[in-house]
Amino acid sequence: MESDQGTGPGADAQRRLQLYAYLQPREHHRTYLAIMRLFTSTLLADLSAGEVASALAAAERDGEVDTGESHIDVVIPRLRQLVEWGNLVHGRRETIAASIAEFQQGSMRYQVGKLAVRVQRDVDELLRVPEGAREVSRELLPAVERGLAELGETLDLATSRTERDPGSLPARRAREQLAERVTTLFLQHAELAATVRDFYAYLGQVLTRHHLAPEEISGFRNLLVEYIQLVVEDVLRHTPTIAASLAALAPRRADLVRLLRPAEQLGATVERTRGRAGADWQELTDWFADRPGKPSQVTALRDATTRAIGALLATVRRATTGGGLLPSRRGELVALAARFDRATPDEAHELYAGAFGLHSARNLLPAPEHDGDDERTPWADGPAVEVSVSVRGRGDRGARGRTSRIMDDPITEQGLLAAAREADERREAASAELVAAAADLGAAVLSAPALAALCELLTLAMAQREGAADPGEATDQVRGLTLRLTPSVGHTTNIRSEGGTLTLRDAVLDIARARTRVRGAG
Repeated sequence: MESDQGTGPGADAQRRLQLYAYLQPREHHRTYLAIMRLFTSTLLADLSAGEVASALAAAERDGEVDTGESHIDVVIPRLRQLVEWGNLVHGRRETIAASIAEFQQGSMRYQVGKLAVRVQRDVDELLRVPEGAREVSRELLPAVERGLAELGETLDLATSRTERDPGSLPARRAREQLAERVTTLFLQHAELAATVRDFYAYLGQVLTRHHLAPEEISGFRNLLVEYIQLVVEDVLRHTPTIAASLAALAPRRADLVRLLRPAEQLGATVERTRGRAGADWQELTDWFADRPGKPSQVTALRDATTRAIGALLATVRRATTGGGLLPSRRGELVALAARFDRATPDEAHELYAGAFGLHSARNLLPAPEHDGDDERTPWADGPAVEVSVSVRGRGDRGARGRTSRIMDDPITEQGLLAAAREADERREAASAELVAAAADLGAAVLSAPALAALCELLTLAMAQREGAADPGEATDQVRGLTLRLTPSVGHTTNIRSEGGTLTLRDAVLDIARARTRVRGAG
C-alpha cells in the first residue's frame, strides 16, 4: 500500500519502518505475530479473514494467542491494521459465496508483501538466536580463496565463447557457470562477514562486564587463548592471496558485470543478486585490502582483537587476583538480595543496617547553614553526586592511570641551563675570593656572595661541634673549599664585607682549598 505522507526518500523510509510496528510490545502484538507467521509459512499465501480465524483458533488452543482473538469480528480489524501498516495487501481472487454474511467475510482476501516477508523472516531468525557467542565460519576463507582463483579461468572461458557466438549453447553454459561461481563466492563471504560481526559484537558485550562468575572465567580464558587466536591467524593467512586475486580481477570488473547482466524480463527495478554490480566487487575488495585513508575490515579485525584481548585479560585478572571485587562477592550479594526479598519492612531496615553499617543519622551539633536553594527538598530527591569508578568498585580514592607525559620545552630548558651556569660561576667566584682573602681576613673586604658562602660553611662547621671547646669543620665538596673553626680564648676574628662586619669572639678560622691551608686571624 502506498503511503500518503509524501513521495520522497524520507517518506519511503517512514513507510518501510512501519512494517515493524506490529512487533512493538503493545496490546494484541502476539496476535499480529501469529498472523504474519501464518502468511509467511507458505508461498503465495492468499487467505480470507475466515481462514485466518480458523488458523488462529488452533493457535489459541495452544496458548500462542490470547483467548478470544480467533473470533472473526476480532480478526478483521487486525487484518485491516496490518494492511494499514503495509505488511499485508488485498488479494484479487474471485469468491463464490452462498450468503451475504459469507460474502462479507470471504470476499476480501489478503496477501503478504515482499518486504514484510523479509521482516518476518529476520524476526523468526532473531528469536531463535542464542545469547552466547556465534562460531566464526573460518572454513569459508579457503573456499573464498579457491573460488577467486577459479573465477579467473571461468571468466576467460565465458568471454571467449561469448565473443565467438553469444547465443550458442556453450556460451550460455559458460555464463551460467560464471554466475554460479560469483553467487557462491558472495554467499560464502556474506556468511563469513556475518559470523565475524556477530562474534565481535558478543566480545563487545563481554567487555562491558566488570564482574565474572567463577564458572565463566575458564570459558573466557579459552576464548582468549584459543579461539580468537585461531580466527585471526586464519584471516591473516588467507588474506594476502585473496587480496592479490581481487587486485588481478579489478581491471576486468566491467566485462564480468556485463556477462552477468540480469534477465530482461524482470524489468528495470529489480533487486539483483550480489556480485552483479561493480559496487559489490569494490565492497568485497575493501573487506580484504586497505585503501589510502580507508583501512580494510581485516585491519579493523586485527585492531579489535588487540583491544579485546587486553580488556578481557584485565577482566580475568581483576576477577582472579583480587584487583576488584572477588568472584565470591557476587554470590554473597545474591544471597543478601534473597534475604531482602523475604524480609518484612522492619526486618529489611535491620538487615540493611547490619550488612552495610549504615544507621539513621544523629545530629550532635547545631544545624549548619543550608548550602542549597531549596531547604524543603529531601536529600534523596536532591542532585546526585558523581562517584568515580575506583571509589564505587574498590573503595579506593587513589589516583589511577599514568602520569602525564613531560613535554619537551627547549626554550625553558636552555633558560634553566643558563641560570645554573650563572649560579655556578657566582659560587666559583665567591670561593676564589675566600681563598684569596684567607691569608688576612681582617684586612679584606668580602663581597656579598663571598660572605654568604663563608656563613654557609661556618654554620655547618659550628653544627659539627660537640661542645663549646671543640673544633668544627665543614667542606664544600664541589669547590674543594674547607673551613675549620678552632676555639681560642681571648682571640677575636673580624670579617668585613660590603654589608657590615662579622665578629667572631674566642675563635680562629682556617680556610683552605685543595691542599693549601691558610690561617686567617684578626
